[in-house]
Amino acid sequence: MTPESRFLYRTMRLIRVCEEQLARCHARGLVHGACHTYVGQEAIAAGVCLHLRPDDAVFSTHRGHGHALAKGLPALELIAELFGREAGCSRGRGGSMHLFAPEIGLMGTSGIVGPSILQAAGAAYSFRLLRTDRVAVAFFGDGAVNNGAFHEGLNLAAIWKLPVLFVCENNQFATEVPFAYAAANPDVASRAASCGVPGAQVDGNDVLAVARAAGEAVARARSGGGPTLLECRTYRTRPHAEGMGDYTYRTREEVESWRARCPIRRFHATLTGQGEAGAEELEALDRDVQAEVAAASEAAEQAPWPSANEAAAHVYSAPAAAVREPGYGAGAGREISLVAATLEALDHEMAANPAIFVLGEGIGRRGGNFGTTAGLFARYGEERLRDTPIAERGFTGLACGAAMTGARPVIDFMFIDFLNDAFGEIINQIAKMQYMSSGRLRMPVLLRGCIGVGHSAATHHSGNYYSIYGHIPGLRVVVPSTPYDAKGLFTRALRCDDPVLFLEPRELMSVKGPVPAEPYEIEFGRARVAREGRDLTVVGVGMMAKRSLEAAETLAAEGISVEVVDPRTVSPLDAETILASVKKTGRLLAVDEAFGPFGFAGEVAAIVSERGFDDLDAPIRRLTGAFAPTPYSPPLEAAVTVSAEAIAAAARALARE
Repeated sequence: MTPESRFLYRTMRLIRVCEEQLARCHARGLVHGACHTYVGQEAIAAGVCLHLRPDDAVFSTHRGHGHALAKGLPALELIAELFGREAGCSRGRGGSMHLFAPEIGLMGTSGIVGPSILQAAGAAYSFRLLRTDRVAVAFFGDGAVNNGAFHEGLNLAAIWKLPVLFVCENNQFATEVPFAYAAANPDVASRAASCGVPGAQVDGNDVLAVARAAGEAVARARSGGGPTLLECRTYRTRPHAEGMGDYTYRTREEVESWRARCPIRRFHATLTGQGEAGAEELEALDRDVQAEVAAASEAAEQAPWPSANEAAAHVYSAPAAAVREPGYGAGAGREISLVAATLEALDHEMAANPAIFVLGEGIGRRGGNFGTTAGLFARYGEERLRDTPIAERGFTGLACGAAMTGARPVIDFMFIDFLNDAFGEIINQIAKMQYMSSGRLRMPVLLRGCIGVGHSAATHHSGNYYSIYGHIPGLRVVVPSTPYDAKGLFTRALRCDDPVLFLEPRELMSVKGPVPAEPYEIEFGRARVAREGRDLTVVGVGMMAKRSLEAAETLAAEGISVEVVDPRTVSPLDAETILASVKKTGRLLAVDEAFGPFGFAGEVAAIVSERGFDDLDAPIRRLTGAFAPTPYSPPLEAAVTVSAEAIAAAARALARE
């Protein structure tokens, strides 16, 4: 038997025996959550992974056990993961649907349909950017091809000719919905033509047919020929997940007919029929696999539980080294705009780090809608300043895969309102990746866009939304109010290993201020006391910090001394500086241009009420934007936001309490 045939047969048997053991363990209660088995589809994982190197990257789905084993994951690490044990490949954090082993190129499986497609495209982009010949593979089911991620990911890979193989495992049901019903065009491979890439359909139960087609596709990708869509027609012969009813949407007769087309029995017959292997040799392999899985299952059952003390570890990367700010005085005599300040930071870091690249609409030759990348295309070229289609979910998911594999993407959204189209990729993938991989993956993604009410931009170009993203563990949320802060915080974000939302108030982007010429960082979670005072504290970010300063100037003429605290970052939020200010003044006004309910101002108020209540001489007050979308007409727009005059009035009233 050739080494290739041995790999194919042994891998399929390993997957089958492992899955059957896991099904038994699920019935015993050892698997605590879902268990999605791969029984019946083994030929696809084996046939594709035959051609992959350890440094090639695989991205998978909720039904990913087979892909993990075929990529080289030890059976012990798979079984222990489903048992929730420390020895599991995700250290017990993921279970059946979240398997991570980046050491062998298993970059993760996902409980959400579609992200594997985008992440594999991102890994492929990273591989080309970093000048390697590595290849990325996305496994996904037929249900994913009716999802936007499929169309956006396939198109992005096609227009950029990325080294990626898209493998659709068409097992004919998306959960329990028949593909024949759900797809207007049930021929998945034919959809490749719409993007101008090769598409092939094979019998997914014929391991040799899968291996031939996958070998051609991998070779094409590795040699610079771009992506391929491979549709493998197959069938899962166990329920969608163990314990679920299986015959309400399909018949026993249909399942039995597919069991008779078992890919392992089929290959066994081919090997023995052609004289490549004898029955005794295959039986010896079977016994070896059975013993391996039995030992792995026993060891997994005896493995220790993960420590509860580690339950919140790896939400963020290891803290970066502390830095010393140069201070506003260092920029004296040199005033530039907020946009120019971030452009300086981006230019310097791109020159120093070839892994940084920028994605966005119009950020290439044009230089960005607000000049955020002006002049950089001429310096760094198209591969690092990449204009995109209007496909926010697509290129955000792509950025996730690129960050997982060594690149440092910067996404320029223009407006945070557009970023919301990629909400799922941000909160379900980007924000959770470091945690779910137990800190073995980094996520250096910088997501930038402008925020705030003004210019009669109306409701789809005026959002703030930082409170929503500040609620999500794993994200850093930055809102600068001055050019000095913008440059230092942007530099920190470009060097950070965590995902950062860098939100620039639109009304401040052209405002000038002193900025040192040399590179510098400002630590996240370090508020700035923008103005010292005695009588009350006003806390606000972005445009509200500026308007609070204007209000403080007005009140100073009336003899009211206002201290203004600009947190600069929403997450992490510098509670200590806010509490210290309130301890000094005895009063707090929390100001926020965004909506009041469940928002930033409420969080500031809650912190002070819980930790600084004894320092208060008056009730905490909040002043926020109206709980309504942003209208277009100038008088209507003015009515829903927070003006300097409104801040002054609220502070004046609080000072008198």
